[in-house]
Amino acid sequence: MLKWVQRQNFKCPAEDDFVIIPGSDPRVATCRGKLQNRRSKLNQEINKELRLRAGAENLFKATTNRKLKETVALELSFVNSNLQLLKEQLAELNSSVELYQSDSTDAVMPMIPLGLKETKEIDFRDPFKDFILEHYSEDASQYEDAIADFMDTRQAIRTPLRDLSGISLLFRYYNQLYFVERRFFPPDRSLGIYFEWFDSLTGVPSCQRTVAFEKACVLFNMGAIYTQIGAKQDRSTAKGLDAAVDSFLRAAGTFRYIHENFTNAPSMDLRPEMLEMLVQLMLAQARECLLEKLDLQSKDNRSIDICLDLAQEAAHLADCYRQVHEIISTEAVHDYVPYSWISLVQVKKEYYTGMAHFYVASGVLHKEASQMSATTKDTLQFLHAEIASTQLDIRLPKDDAERRLLGRAHLRESLVLHEECQRQHRMCRELRGKQALAAVLRTAHKTALQAYADNENEDDFSDVLDPAQVQAATKFQLALTPPDFAQYRVNDLFRALGPIAIFSAKRHWTAPRLVQLHRGRTSDGFGFSVRGDAPVIVAIVEANSLAEFGGVKEGDFIVAISDKDVKWSSHDEVVTLIKNAGDSLSLKLVTPMDRNYLKQPTKSSKGSISTHSSSSGVSSGMSSPSGSMAQHKNRKGLNWIPFKRHSSSREGKDFFENVILR
Repeated sequence: MLKWVQRQNFKCPAEDDFVIIPGSDPRVATCRGKLQNRRSKLNQEINKELRLRAGAENLFKATTNRKLKETVALELSFVNSNLQLLKEQLAELNSSVELYQSDSTDAVMPMIPLGLKETKEIDFRDPFKDFILEHYSEDASQYEDAIADFMDTRQAIRTPLRDLSGISLLFRYYNQLYFVERRFFPPDRSLGIYFEWFDSLTGVPSCQRTVAFEKACVLFNMGAIYTQIGAKQDRSTAKGLDAAVDSFLRAAGTFRYIHENFTNAPSMDLRPEMLEMLVQLMLAQARECLLEKLDLQSKDNRSIDICLDLAQEAAHLADCYRQVHEIISTEAVHDYVPYSWISLVQVKKEYYTGMAHFYVASGVLHKEASQMSATTKDTLQFLHAEIASTQLDIRLPKDDAERRLLGRAHLRESLVLHEECQRQHRMCRELRGKQALAAVLRTAHKTALQAYADNENEDDFSDVLDPAQVQAATKFQLALTPPDFAQYRVNDLFRALGPIAIFSAKRHWTAPRLVQLHRGRTSDGFGFSVRGDAPVIVAIVEANSLAEFGGVKEGDFIVAISDKDVKWSSHDEVVTLIKNAGDSLSLKLVTPMDRNYLKQPTKSSKGSISTHSSSSGVSSGMSSPSGSMAQHKNRKGLNWIPFKRHSSSREGKDFFENVILR
């Protein structure tokens, strides 16, 4: 089995090189820019009609006046007609695959790319500043630049570039959401921030207050850009085909990740049935590119074995598109995708079935076919394994007459299927305008017809029988490429608020209080000891000491010493500051409301320094508390969270973080 191995062709930026990548200007007069502008306007008009329909329906239910009911019913019919027309226009835009196809002059089978989900601009300034003042008790004006940077990033992801820089921008915004969600979105209340996104296929808006919905939509746009990158590759070269396979596998992996990690989505394009259809569609398109590569590399010197390999791969690809067509024809998907998609999938199913028969005929009628090897004979018998009573009963031709008979039968079947492809192509109004598709179908039909004419002989009653269906097989094992979040590292824009394990939206503590401790000449210490790192915690407060009288409590977080913020400081740095304070110590403390912080640790660790005596040194102290997490002990310079989540480990609260509320 040949396994498709994912390769990285670009360098990941350094952690400190975080630069907001600007999105594309939708006002630029490009084909894709115009398309996105038209799609955005249609989304707004659809949203307006939906609001009108909702108001009319409510009025129809509330009124008891018969005449008014008739008037409202008539208005509803007009609104529904307008809504249906707008949805058809949006579906037509979504089927405009030429804009994303390769610029190569060679006629190639078009691929199906996805359009991006549209979203509205959100102003985070007031909600974030209010939350910083209320929850963190800090001056919100110090974080205006961070809030502006975050808003600029979100504004840019509304119109990302359709290349790897656009993908990088979406990844960086998604990773920044990890920090923002934990900093500003408490599980017990809402900030009044709602994320509104439009369905990429129907234009219907969905509004949610959960960051999980924002994440899922951003991931969907990542997958959509991958489909556009894949469709845009020059598939007349092996390098372009490799890049197309890479992009389609990344798109499939992204959609599968959404399917496995985000549930209860309110938007149709995020439903499990739709995502599964997209995964299978992208896998089929990746296989299509691999078949094209095999065909391209063997075009100049094609042996009988290569012809049979191409036949099996084409039959397998036809089965893949048959599965996609079954999924896309289900009730949960059929009414939400453009009709041109359904027609194109059906055309490809018939086309590659016809190509499988053509490749078998090419192998059987090959000039070297009279001297087949044992391996070739086994392959040919496998190809004709299932022969019905109405089919030509020739698994392995015994002489040249049977070989020509079998070859003509496969060519005739190929002709029939290519004619069916052209008929289905003419039946779909959107596909009729796809010149590249029409050229591919014409070329395939002409080639099969010419081969049949070259091998035509006297009529024989055996020609009435059809050949056996070509058995599908593949030598390519495709592996989905899930999103690699760790490749696009970002810095927490709101790092100054403190370690996110402690200073997050779901943690609660008292307002900061200032404690002033002054010891006289006879005093030998302040009367407390500390433990832990980032933040350092008060471990012990001695009875009747300066610390106890000053209001220091066991379990307090030390957030500042004098004018220096120490939320991110290590244990040794805090101890040094306390010792250097002399006889007057100024502390800013907060007391956690979660009593688990105050539990006595079960293990001791070296390095806790007692400050109750000016001459004290290193003593056996206590380990860092559960609230500050064990990893804080060794996190000097560590500010990255590996953004990886596996479906097998989604248990407890981590699972519910990705549940999207209806």
